[in-house]
Amino acid sequence: MYRVLIAEDEDIIRKGIAYTMDWVSMGCTIIGEAANGQEGVQKIEELQPDIVLADIMMPVMDGIEMIRRGQEIADFKAIIMTSYGEFEYAKKAIELGVSAYLMKPVDEEELKANIKKVIDDIERSNQLKQLESRKRDGGEVDPIFIKSDKENDYVKQVIDRTKEHYSEKISIEGFAEEFGVSASYLSRKFKEATGQKYLDFLNKYRVQQAVGLLETGKYKVYEVSDMTGFSDYKYFSTVFKKYSGSSPSDFVK
Repeated sequence: MYRVLIAEDEDIIRKGIAYTMDWVSMGCTIIGEAANGQEGVQKIEELQPDIVLADIMMPVMDGIEMIRRGQEIADFKAIIMTSYGEFEYAKKAIELGVSAYLMKPVDEEELKANIKKVIDDIERSNQLKQLESRKRDGGEVDPIFIKSDKENDYVKQVIDRTKEHYSEKISIEGFAEEFGVSASYLSRKFKEATGQKYLDFLNKYRVQQAVGLLETGKYKVYEVSDMTGFSDYKYFSTVFKKYSGSSPSDFVK
């Protein structure tokens, strides 16, 4: 469950959001409330929420300053709720990376839709962090474990050659022709031994290598696409987002 903190000085509005919405169905739980910005910072530090819903105009400390200070002590996504539509507030919220800027009275369906977007963003971010972490540790995105027997020798060769030649134009059909067996047989043996289709393995491995190249900051996205065996840039972007949760350009940012 994603942990939600609500910072709102108007008690009726705060309680209404906390107790009338079906947070469980959204995969969330309310972990705390704050009636002013200073209390909000304290709650952020104490409770470490995943999502913070904050009013802008609150006593002691406004919501913008609360979020700014909160970001120094915790990692969370913020949604601003306010009846003040001045551009300057929106500009400050954007600078802080606020996920949504909602005008009061907040529509429940609009809030739900934005909560869903925030959760999707958190999950993509987590997937990307796992991918980066495994790459830094020298591990594979999806380690391959195969049974050690004679029938799987072909599979082992396919895996080894894929790691060696992933930047080239390779396919299960090409390996099958080289080994003198049918493509359907080799595909079946690969799936039985690894639990996944060959194309999935190939694309995951290529994306893992792409992450490492993009992290260096030395190459353009289209260059990394070519270097990792994707002849089509659009296809590279689609595959990268599928396995990392982020587009190549977003990852670079």
